[in-house]
Amino acid sequence: MKENVVLIGMPGVGKSTLGVVLAKELGFEFVDADLLIQKREKRLLKEIIAEEGVDGFLKIENDVNASISSTKTVIATGGSVIYGAEAMEHLKEIGTIVYLKLDYETLDSRLGSLKGRGVVLKDGQNLKSLYDERIPLYEKYADVTVDEAGLGLEETLDAVMKKVSET
Repeated sequence: MKENVVLIGMPGVGKSTLGVVLAKELGFEFVDADLLIQKREKRLLKEIIAEEGVDGFLKIENDVNASISSTKTVIATGGSVIYGAEAMEHLKEIGTIVYLKLDYETLDSRLGSLKGRGVVLKDGQNLKSLYDERIPLYEKYADVTVDEAGLGLEETLDAVMKKVSET
């Protein structure tokens, strides 16, 4: 297993929730990359997106994730981190990338307002088109994939622990 575990996936798949539990189980630290962005920028994600636009936010997100320096840490990323090539190359070097996969229908039922959550949406984009655009990118960067279909937190944790220990 590499020094860190990096969780990627759509908003609402439980990266932060699972990340905290996984960190406790592994005896690791936990870092939420979205909180690092907010701390550095001194603004909420939705404020950054509103003020800097999608491209400006993605640049900030890429810069912050590309500068994460940690060992023995579970890193929960924002769903749009996969648009940042430098960030993803860096995260792949320092950790095992775990893609938390969830089917569209379940994801749709979990999420409320995307804009209120600080989700990067291009003009005219909805959850389905965002989902379709991101899935190939998550699959491209993933070292391991855990399909959460029908799984609760404990079962997802067990599946991630098993797959991570095999890498």
